[in-house]
Amino acid sequence: MTKPGSSTITTKDGTEIFYKDWGAGQPIVFHHGWPLSSDDWDAQMLFFLSKGYRVIAHDRRGHGRSTQTDTGNEMDTYAADVAELAAHLDLKNAIHVGHSTGGGEVARYVAKYGAGGRVAKAVLIGAVPPIMLKTAANPGGLPIEVFDGFRSAQAANRAQFFRDVPAGPFYGFNRPGAEVSQGVIDNWWRQGMMGGTKAHYDCIKAFSETDFTEDLRAIDVPVLVMHGDDDQIVPIADSALLAIKLLKKGELKVYKGLPHGMATTHADIINADLLAFFKA
Repeated sequence: MTKPGSSTITTKDGTEIFYKDWGAGQPIVFHHGWPLSSDDWDAQMLFFLSKGYRVIAHDRRGHGRSTQTDTGNEMDTYAADVAELAAHLDLKNAIHVGHSTGGGEVARYVAKYGAGGRVAKAVLIGAVPPIMLKTAANPGGLPIEVFDGFRSAQAANRAQFFRDVPAGPFYGFNRPGAEVSQGVIDNWWRQGMMGGTKAHYDCIKAFSETDFTEDLRAIDVPVLVMHGDDDQIVPIADSALLAIKLLKKGELKVYKGLPHGMATTHADIINADLLAFFKA
């Protein structure tokens, strides 16, 4: 029987999760960032498919082609959705790669559901763990006003907000001398506007306020932490540099001058380093 290439599963609460499933070999599961979709992994899906891997990426609930849910838009449910997908596809010895919010999803999923040979390795790219929000326990985090600003901007004019983010800080296109790609900006906007505004609004809380400290401590497979030191969305000092101290088998790679969306803008560099980690 041939795989359809893309399909949906229906979770226990009736949510349809869209996913792509291409190729054969060791599975790599890609987890996208807010407010995007599995399409954000185009450069990785094609590359690793050509290297003989089975590549899988899903649209998180409320995002992309999945159901525009008004409930369950938080990390425990995101991870449970991934667990249902992994069980449906009977994934074994999989590598889970998460960008930004998707890195949080990977941390929660691997910590909670990764036992029994399901997960071989994990990668966090520009990822939100341990926790983005400034708290008494996390004094270096971003103040709640930053995320309130995201919520206000989205509620006021989501379409404009979803232009401003990729045109500015997400890809570092606001930096002097940046090589700006209008296509990349337009594709970010396209992906964002496919999703549901309620799910996107709720996800801001999920990516900023979820504490992944215990998840990181619990993970016992090798984890590669990749972060640009010019990440303007998830500042490296309060994410990767703290996360690496909590991981049992962590490896940190810092990319000088690279932005939050470096897997798109510098796919050649990121893909080569991912491949080396997968093969190690």
